[in-house]
Amino acid sequence: MNRYPQVTVDLKKLLHNVKEVVALGKASQVEITGIIKGFTGIPEASLMFQKGGCTMVGSSRLEQLERAKEIGVTIPLMLIRIPMLSEIEEAVKVADSSLNSEREVLEALNKEAGKQGKNHGVILMADLGDLREGFWDKEELINTASYVENNLKNLTLLGIGTNVGCYGSVAATPSKHQELVDLKDDVEKEIGRPLKIVSGGATSSIPRLMENNMPEGINNIRVGEGIILAKDLRDLYGYDMSFMYQDVFTLKAEVIEIKTKPSYPQGEIMFDAFGNKPEYVDIGVRKRGLLAMGKVDYGYLENIYPRMKGVKVLGASSDHTIIDIEDVEEDIKIGDILEFDLSYASIVFVTNCENVRIVIKE
Repeated sequence: MNRYPQVTVDLKKLLHNVKEVVALGKASQVEITGIIKGFTGIPEASLMFQKGGCTMVGSSRLEQLERAKEIGVTIPLMLIRIPMLSEIEEAVKVADSSLNSEREVLEALNKEAGKQGKNHGVILMADLGDLREGFWDKEELINTASYVENNLKNLTLLGIGTNVGCYGSVAATPSKHQELVDLKDDVEKEIGRPLKIVSGGATSSIPRLMENNMPEGINNIRVGEGIILAKDLRDLYGYDMSFMYQDVFTLKAEVIEIKTKPSYPQGEIMFDAFGNKPEYVDIGVRKRGLLAMGKVDYGYLENIYPRMKGVKVLGASSDHTIIDIEDVEEDIKIGDILEFDLSYASIVFVTNCENVRIVIKE
């Protein structure tokens, strides 16, 4: 018996998207690390990144990387959040490499790798202005690279990387990427050898591939949203993403009530279940539907998009979503299932909620 709400994952469409981004990368000699955290590392979906040609699979969550390994992902696994000291043992055990910016963490990784008889790869992150992780002082990064190369025998300095657009909204421009290439040159001069990986950001760097203006020297980007959805590139950056599927993920919810009611609450307006004081617009008496899902399932009601023409999302509480169906031509009945498109933010929520059933479509 089906249980709702549920999210379906179309593996064929996901595989198509992976292959398209990998092909874009190959044209610019850039390898793609497929990032699986956006869908909470669903194992079957993670496997598509390997099948589609990604050279690495990455996540900020070790449990997701572990599940990827269990289902058969054999390409290298990358931990893309700086390892916590409390997870060093597991990080070395599960991940082949990690992003780093703290010497104390690097020393802990080196010590643990020695205990496990392993070699752990590290990529040193440079903060080029987005103000999330990374060395701000470039000399400190160069000195740390030399320290890893010459003193931490259980670590391999794979390369350097950066992040733009995730916190500070800094654009991934060719000149910003060139800063990373220049830094790469300085590090290579210091350690006396070429770096294997120069990782120039994430989905926001895909336009450099599409416009064929990625500076020479960048040979890796870490892509999640740009593969699983490609909605930001279309809606925020204005790129034609018609060659990609935006409906890999589908949220489905069941109708539990249909009533004709006023559009404006009756009584003194105070606060909703989340402590907010919303504003309501009186547009008269309307036909409304109630769905058996709410904010605890998908996070933000503005990030779910009804596929049925005429359906409008009015609001939500923890476990209910209120929709306006006055202008819907179809006859919606109790027990009907309505479908919604998602954003990156809502995919993260629905795939991470134990109340939302995940259905794999092969």
